[in-house]
Amino acid sequence: MITDVEAATPALCRLQLGSELRQLRLTAGITGARVVKKLIWSPSKLSRLETGENTTVEPADVVALCSIYEADAETTARLRGYAAVTKTKRDWWLSPEYRPVIPPGFKAYLDLEATATGFQNYQAEYVPGLLQTEAYVRVIYERALRGLPPGDIDRMVVLRTTRQKILSRPDSPLKYTAIINEAVLHRPVGEPPVMRDQLTHIVEVMESRPNVRVQVLPYRVGAHSGMEGSFVVIQFPDKLSLKPMVYLEGLVDAWVKRGSNDVERYAEAFSDLQALAPGPKESLGMIKEAIKEH
Repeated sequence: MITDVEAATPALCRLQLGSELRQLRLTAGITGARVVKKLIWSPSKLSRLETGENTTVEPADVVALCSIYEADAETTARLRGYAAVTKTKRDWWLSPEYRPVIPPGFKAYLDLEATATGFQNYQAEYVPGLLQTEAYVRVIYERALRGLPPGDIDRMVVLRTTRQKILSRPDSPLKYTAIINEAVLHRPVGEPPVMRDQLTHIVEVMESRPNVRVQVLPYRVGAHSGMEGSFVVIQFPDKLSLKPMVYLEGLVDAWVKRGSNDVERYAEAFSDLQALAPGPKESLGMIKEAIKEH
């Protein structure tokens, strides 16, 4: 439960609202099909509301749902307050400047990222986004998104670097644990100075931020549980009714997995990778050696 609704971000309110509405529906024993039929909604409207994917939520819609679920007056007022925040405030990444370059799947991830207290991130192909330098991410976007107007790439670079502020939030910095495939250290992205600066940046973050832990998965471990691709296990504050989720990203799409079985499998895979990879101290040595290579 959010204790200070007025100070809460719209992303937090959307997620908490969706979670509580879904729990109310399940507790009442009412199917989604029955709800949408009664309110003359599309199934996708209810689904998006329960998963927190709508940018704004109409307070009247929340009141209607609470009435169907027979929620008490206090609960209804609280959830209506969450909806009101989404109508009166805007998350920074939904400003007119950035919104055109954010696909729906990634927007859902940004909501989760802004609310999370912990990340467990396995990255197989490149330096994780929260650790990337501006020059490094620009090379990636220019190669992967050929044909995109330079202005859009500029906005995406700023979006990526601005997101990194969650690692240094004054009140609750994100607890970030990353495991990087060793290939990431040796794959040249841009000219040598770009790689040197990028790897040096990782070293500096590791040495200066106790909330950031980085391990390198060596070639020598052979086959491992992360070979299907990169992923992020996202954890939330205990005070919220949000269970861990998993974020996956592909070439043209991105999606969030919420099913407990799926999340458990990825969490176990990450634990396996942590056990296989050397600790931060040895991994730091591997990164410093790679800097010399570039």
